Amino acid sequence: MQRYFSSLCEEGYYKLSSDDEYHIKKVMRMHKNDKIEIVDNKITYICEIESIEPLKIKVIEKISEDNENKVKVTIVQSLVNEQKMDYILQKDTELGAYSFYGYKAVNSVVKDNGKSDKKVLRWQKIVKEASEQSKRNIIPKVINIIDINELCRLEADLKILLTVNEKTLNLKKVLHDNKKYDTMIIVVGPEGGFTPFEENKLIENGYLSVSLGSRVLRTETASQTILAMLNYEWMVE
Repeated sequence: MQRYFSSLCEEGYYKLSSDDEYHIKKVMRMHKNDKIEIVDNKITYICEIESIEPLKIKVIEKISEDNENKVKVTIVQSLVNEQKMDYILQKDTELGAYSFYGYKAVNSVVKDNGKSDKKVLRWQKIVKEASEQSKRNIIPKVINIIDINELCRLEADLKILLTVNEKTLNLKKVLHDNKKYDTMIIVVGPEGGFTPFEENKLIENGYLSVSLGSRVLRTETASQTILAMLNYEWMVE
């Protein structure tokens, strides 16, 4: 059943955005009496299409569910090319990331060209579609593109810097030593890696240098790897 997000409900009928209406009519080619899911303020409703023109969507059932991780994970991804960034945002959303920042790393191949607002809006649309596909109860927020100083000021209970430095801690030890945390930041480097200056400055500001193992991962797979590990760690028996 296709999922959408909306907070516009009047007298038991939901209104969707023009993009979502187009998706229902032209992409999914839905008909009268077809059912969809609508998430409103983290609550899921089963709805029925009462008519297509105009589109009328009636609530028929409320469902109690919570598909979200208990820990809110923010991914800070060093800027990469458009195709890789799209992939990262999509897959990290599917794996439960709570929010995103882009990071202007020294070695980023892609530089901020002054069009960050347009990029963020585009990224937010990708995240929304991935949230619907993966049955999320929220749409993660793509916040901004930040520099090293702004990154140092971000706050969380646990702040992780993914590196290949020989002195890094492994993830298992970090999670073992930090039992209680509700928020987490994960910083992923660019293709060329972090500079010593970046690593040292972030470590001085509370980030833990963490390794995911002996292999060197591509920047577009690093965050998915750690999110998958965390999902397994947090799995309820």
